[in-house]
Amino acid sequence: MNQALSTMRLKIGDSTKRIRIFFVVMAVAITLLAGRALVVQGINSQAVAAAAAASMKVSLDQDRVLKPVRGAFLDRNGEVLATTLPAVKVIADPYAISLNGYNADSLSANARSTLAQNTPKQIADVLVAHLGGTAADYLPQLSRVTGANGQPNRYEVMASKVPADVYQQILADMAKQTDALEDTGLNGITKEDDPQRIYPSGTLASNVLGFVNSEGSGAAGLESYANGNLAGSEGFEQYQTSQYGRIPLGNSTVKEATNGTSYQLTLDSELQYQAQQLLNSQVAKWQAVTGTTIAMNVKTGEVLAMATTPSFDSNKPGDVTDAGTLGNRAVSAAYEPGSVQKVFTMAALLDAGLISPDTKVQVPAGVQSGGSVIRDADLHSDTKYMTARGVIYNSSNVGATLLSRLMDKDTFHQYMADFGLGSTTGIEQPGESAGYLPGTDMEDYTKDQMAFGQGVSVTAIQMAAGLSAVTNGGVYHEPTLIKSATDASGKNVELPARSSRRVISEDASAQLRNMMEAVVAAGPNAANTMITGYTMGAKSGTAQTINPNTGAYDSDLYMSSYVSVAPLDDPQILVYTVMQVHGQYGGTVAMPTSRDLMKIALPRYGVLPEADVPKDTDPLTYSP
Repeated sequence: MNQALSTMRLKIGDSTKRIRIFFVVMAVAITLLAGRALVVQGINSQAVAAAAAASMKVSLDQDRVLKPVRGAFLDRNGEVLATTLPAVKVIADPYAISLNGYNADSLSANARSTLAQNTPKQIADVLVAHLGGTAADYLPQLSRVTGANGQPNRYEVMASKVPADVYQQILADMAKQTDALEDTGLNGITKEDDPQRIYPSGTLASNVLGFVNSEGSGAAGLESYANGNLAGSEGFEQYQTSQYGRIPLGNSTVKEATNGTSYQLTLDSELQYQAQQLLNSQVAKWQAVTGTTIAMNVKTGEVLAMATTPSFDSNKPGDVTDAGTLGNRAVSAAYEPGSVQKVFTMAALLDAGLISPDTKVQVPAGVQSGGSVIRDADLHSDTKYMTARGVIYNSSNVGATLLSRLMDKDTFHQYMADFGLGSTTGIEQPGESAGYLPGTDMEDYTKDQMAFGQGVSVTAIQMAAGLSAVTNGGVYHEPTLIKSATDASGKNVELPARSSRRVISEDASAQLRNMMEAVVAAGPNAANTMITGYTMGAKSGTAQTINPNTGAYDSDLYMSSYVSVAPLDDPQILVYTVMQVHGQYGGTVAMPTSRDLMKIALPRYGVLPEADVPKDTDPLTYSP
């Protein structure tokens, strides 16, 4: 028994020894194999890499432009007026598509032919599903394997301004497809940054904002004026490529893009919307050719609203057939101002101490000037006895001419220049016109004409800025559309200083407002022109336009305008409206827009109505 047990132990011991020998042999074999792998991977890796590199043409390309994000436009309250959304160009690589990413040398001729025939069709179907159109819209480009130079065609733009999420959907859909060789996934579609500029409110302030062209550069309005700062600066990525595309672990250099400056404007979106609605309503009612209305803070020169018509949608400038519609008539269209010019004439005379609101003037039926006779629009055969205030109220051309003759030409010209006539205002818009102001060597009859608004041309922004100056206490503030600016990091950007200058005295400005109050408060139309609870001054104007075909005044087409300023004891808001219309006066067609916009603006900017507003009773006439 003991011997048997002893024998059994010996057998078990022999077996254990054999197992140990087996594991030792295996360990040696594994060590030898690992050593061989180390030789191949470590010692021979350089040779392997060199052989692979020898089969590739490697170049360092500045191959990918990094687009900056264009700066945004916000209104004075932070509402977005223009912004940029991430979007891409969908790029096809027809050569890669014809192989669907396979190495050409690994495919048989039959396989290559099958892929070249089927893959473009499959990708076209994916593009149709996400971009619209038909397969026929995409197949010619997707199938154009060889370029005009006989080399493989690696670049075709299939679509632009495609939202980034749509592009990702295209890639996801392609990844689910099965190619003609029963492999999963379609290849050959890539992207380039192609940011999309959008204007959330479409036509709101479109003539002021402008638009961008197909390349994303500003083509009109503020987009053009501030294009350099809005655009930012491009970055780039350089990386190594071969004939098979980008080398994943190759060398690369990246210079990040610098995003553009964003601007907060002086415009008030709500007031701008109301201005456009009111203006469009009057233009439609009177079948006017054009119209412009401007609301301005008289104490700062900030433009709160600037509406023009015809207008357009900044998202769709290509829909416009008349290129003139794409500009901003408020700054570019010059015209004779008509009787609103009398406000400037009286401002100059008051400041020089030559008249007061109660100055008396005999107004005959007409007055000789050069080779013609100046008459009032309201023809009369008898002599009228008016105060200077009455000249404004009655809009007497004869009265304005006679009073203006109290001032010499040089001084008169200087006042008009001080009020901004004959010079651009410097407002942040391209294409601003300076209008026309005759020089000091003007003929006497030219000065006579200027007194009541002929022989001189202006823009709407010149009128709004100049009228604000003479009614706000006598200080001219350069008009502006930009309130502030920030760079991509949110840091404030310093803006060019806007200048201010005194043009008339506070006393002269107060007297002028007294004269303008009569236009609103006196006469049979007072109930229609006044705003309950507010004192307001105003002046209407009607000027003939020049017929471009004859060079003479058109007998039917007028520039009809109306300015209002309120409240008179401490002016805050001015509204100026001008419309090109057939056979109608400014007090009829332009007044409602100015009045109704003023009615909205005053309480919006904290100007509360007064409980008791005295009615103007100062004399307009006198007895001889």
